[in-house]
Amino acid sequence: MATSMASTAMGSQLSAFPPVSARRIEPHTPYGLPIVESLLDARLRNNDFFKALSPKALNALDAIQHTTCFPEGSVVFLEGQDARGVYVLCQGRAKLVLTNTDGKSLILKIAEPGAILGLHSAVTDKPHEATLETLQPCQMAFIRRDEFLRFLHDYPEAGLRAAQQLAENCQSAYEVVKSVGLSHSASEKLARLMLQWANEGEAVNGAIRMKMTLTHEEIAQLIGASRETVTRLLGEFRKQHLLELKGSTLLIRNKAALDKMVG
Repeated sequence: MATSMASTAMGSQLSAFPPVSARRIEPHTPYGLPIVESLLDARLRNNDFFKALSPKALNALDAIQHTTCFPEGSVVFLEGQDARGVYVLCQGRAKLVLTNTDGKSLILKIAEPGAILGLHSAVTDKPHEATLETLQPCQMAFIRRDEFLRFLHDYPEAGLRAAQQLAENCQSAYEVVKSVGLSHSASEKLARLMLQWANEGEAVNGAIRMKMTLTHEEIAQLIGASRETVTRLLGEFRKQHLLELKGSTLLIRNKAALDKMVG
């Protein structure tokens, strides 16, 4: 009788789960990321470069890529290193960083999935102008320089879109120079950064809500300040009710006041 009851109980527990064949099992990388098995993946199609390509061009690009994974904190390529090719960020986030001889770092860009990294160096055949480092575990597709240049030659729409992305990268660098070089104080630099983030935030009950996944050190590298200065300024902004930070959720309470700070 006990055996029968146990069998019945176990059977009822198992019935709560669908059979393996009925469940969708998504493969993961060694670092727990869902695998993007192809550059045709819909998760990359929001990027302007991929949206501009025809299905034939996308298939040709996918045929020459080789996917690899990097743990958090990995250096993918170094400033001054010769370019071997380009990287397409498939999963995770990474940063492009400039470092001076004193070891002070400035983040030029936070890259999101779909970004093509190392493009300038691959096209110009000049050393990388910045260091690429992962902010979290990442999956990247690598394309050798000679094969990528041949692809740009064979598919004019890709060549045009690559030129447009280089122009956008240049404009982004100008914005960094403007923010860091022309701001009068660290508080103004931080206010500019908060306003940039606000443009992509969500309006909620008169505030703007967004996810802040960067550390104080990384924010400092974005605005050319020290970590201690960023921590102090965030505390001052909270006391002034300009913003509120709950875990990784940032709420901008007074955008108008931040606007006044940047003139």
